[in-house]
This record gives sequence, structure tokens and C-alpha cells, in this order.
Amino acid sequence: MTIKSATIAAVLLASAAAVPAFAAPLDVAATKAAVDAQLDRDYPKLDALYKDLHQHPELGFQEVQTAAKLAKEMKALGFTVTERVGKTGLVAILKNGEGPSVLVRTELDALPMEEKTGLPYASTAKTTWNGKETFVDHSCGHDVHMAAWIGAAKALVALKSQWKGTLVFVAQPSEETVSGAKAMIDDGFFQRFGKPDYGFALHVGPGAAGSVYYKPGVLTSNSDSLELTFNGRGAHGSMPAAAIDPVMMAARFTVDVQSVISREKDPAAFGVVTIGSIQAGSAGNIIPDKSVLRGTIRTYDAGVRDKILTGITRTAKATADMSGAPAPDLAIIPGGKAVVNDAALTERTAAVFKAAFGKNAIAIPAPGSASEDYSEFIIGGVPSVYFSIGGYDPKVMEEAQKSGKPLPVNHSPFFAPVPEPSIRTGVEAMTLAVMNVLS
Repeated sequence: MTIKSATIAAVLLASAAAVPAFAAPLDVAATKAAVDAQLDRDYPKLDALYKDLHQHPELGFQEVQTAAKLAKEMKALGFTVTERVGKTGLVAILKNGEGPSVLVRTELDALPMEEKTGLPYASTAKTTWNGKETFVDHSCGHDVHMAAWIGAAKALVALKSQWKGTLVFVAQPSEETVSGAKAMIDDGFFQRFGKPDYGFALHVGPGAAGSVYYKPGVLTSNSDSLELTFNGRGAHGSMPAAAIDPVMMAARFTVDVQSVISREKDPAAFGVVTIGSIQAGSAGNIIPDKSVLRGTIRTYDAGVRDKILTGITRTAKATADMSGAPAPDLAIIPGGKAVVNDAALTERTAAVFKAAFGKNAIAIPAPGSASEDYSEFIIGGVPSVYFSIGGYDPKVMEEAQKSGKPLPVNHSPFFAPVPEPSIRTGVEAMTLAVMNVLS
């Protein structure tokens, strides 16, 4: 294990102790055939829902219409739906006799960016974000997740005679700000709806469509955000000696902070500092009086995290000192903690994936660098498996490999998963994973 954090270790031990006995082995072939038959009937509606969600994305904690669409679908399936949990989230519950309760999570939110895929159903939506108008795009794939979430709910309702227990379908707001899961928990999720015995979530990525990816243990990184303001002195662009240039400070910090990664951190330990936003000035002939930087910090290990945060603070202060500027304003905002998959539940789920998808069930060899706040449900005591599905046509992937041109990844304005078979695979995998603990 790469994480040394006592918190994560405690979660692992608590999860292992809390996992209830598994249900009887699932007849994977028969169940998958039944799910596929249901999908053949449902897929056109799922595809239409996906494209509607894609064309009408909403940012975190603004997902009013998105949540309403999912709530309508779940109510029609017979779920008891509670809306506005954690501001804009919803919880849909279906009880079907005595048995375990299973959490199935999807995300509602999109990203503040312009889509450039050229798809006929591309988003042109705009909204206000941080006081400015911005485009909005489901460039992370949450629209695929929502369609698969509804599809899995439909399949499980159709197969009610083959399982017993309680489904707890959660549509979480604001995953992109790694704050929506905590908002739901702080809104009394466990007290109001109970603590599920198992949990599952999925994510689409730039792998081959039709494939399912899994990993026990640590899966994602810890994340923190930084907001840094350098305070300078404005002047005419032709008179730099009269100024304290905050643009220069922003540029120097952006470069120098990388020395914390390359020279202070163990080269074998994962750690990333990325400055994704620099805002300063209004015209080319004006030296502004301040610059604002925003960035992200990703780590697996608590000790590495502490070293990087200390280095960021020291570098920011030194940058201002070098320019004779006042002390900068630095805020480190804690984000999502690492997702740690339950080992026993992952082993059980992986066996079903292998039986259902054969060579397209693929073990992930190492944790990823992205972050995800589903970890809040795990830390809250829900033993879980968070897995991935591929989103690209295998032929497209093969052509890209031959040409040497990389395919767009999540959060790229060109990221465009193929709905079929990505949604179908998500429905199959999620339904099988849930049925495997309820059969």
C-alpha cells in the first residue's frame, strides 16, 4: 500500500470488519443475458436521455434540471425519491424484501468549459460561474454515468424476482469541486437513509468501449486546491521600475514551485502541483497591482502531501520577498481523499466481471492521479468498489496508436465517449455488481 495516512488505514480496517457475508454465487451468464434483453428494449430511451443531459449540462450545486430529470425517471420505476439532499442531490430508495442495502452513486455536474467535439448533440449551454459567463460541458463523462445509473435501476427493477434487499441510488451534486458527497453526508445522509452495506460507483475514461477496469485498495489520489494572490504595485507598462510586478511573480512562482516536486519529494512518490489559472491585468500596457493563481495538488501519501504544501507556502513567500512585495495571500483548500476499494468486495466483483466480460475485464496495475469525492461515503463506513469503463471505439484507439496522436482524456474539450456500447457496458457491469451481493 502506498498510503501511510492513519485515517485511510483506519477506514480499511473498519471496512473489512463491517462487510457482511456475501450472497450466494451469481449465475453471471443468465443474469447478463437478462440484462442485455432489458437493454435491447430500454437502450433507445437511455440514448435519448444521455444526449439530452449532454446538451443541457449544469455546474455543481446548480443541477436543478438535471436532478429533476433523474427524479422523474426513478419515480416512474417505483423508487421513493428524496430531492434536494446536499443542496441539489437526490436519493432514490427501492425496498424489495429482507437483504443487504446497496448504494449506487452517479454524479450530476458538468464543467465550466466550452465543448469542441463537433458532435451533433454538443453542448452550447452557458451559465454564470465565479461572476462571469461561461460555457458548460459534460467533458468528464458524468452524462454517461447518469444514463448507466438509470439503466441499471431499470434492469434491477425488471429482475426484482431474483434479488432481495434495498437499493439506495444516489445522484450526487458537485463532484467536480469534490464537495458534493460531503454536502450530502452533512445533510444527514446516513441518519436519514441508513448506512448501506455495500457501495458501487463507476467512471468512464479513455479506454476501449466494452471494457471494465477494476483495482482493489488505493484507486485515486488525495486532492487539494490552492488559491494564491500576489500583491504588487501597478504602473505604466513602459515604467516597470515604478511597479512591483505581480505578473512576474505569478510566472516565477509557477515555474519555481515545480522544484518542490523535482527536488524535495522522493522521486518514487507520486505528487503533482498544477497551476491551471492565472488572472491578472486588463491591457498590455498596464502593469496590474495583483495576480491571482489557482491550482491543484495531487498526492497518495500523507507525508508527501505535507512536504508539498510546506514547499508551496515557502515558495510563495520567497517569490514575493524577491520582488520586494507584501506577503502573498495563500489559501489551501482540502479536497477529495483517496478512494480505497474494499479488497474482499473487489475480489468478488472482479470474478463476476471476468465471467461477464472475459479479456475485457482488466485489472488496473496502479492508482490513478485523478481525485474523486466518493471516498467520503467509504470513509463514512460503506465498503465499496469504484470501477471504470472504457469510452472509445477500439478501432479509433488502434488508429490513434498507429498515428502516435494521443486521444483526448477526461476534461479535454474534445473528450467524446461513444454512447454505444459505453452506456450498455456501464449498465451491465453495475447491474451485475449489485446483483452479485443481493442474489
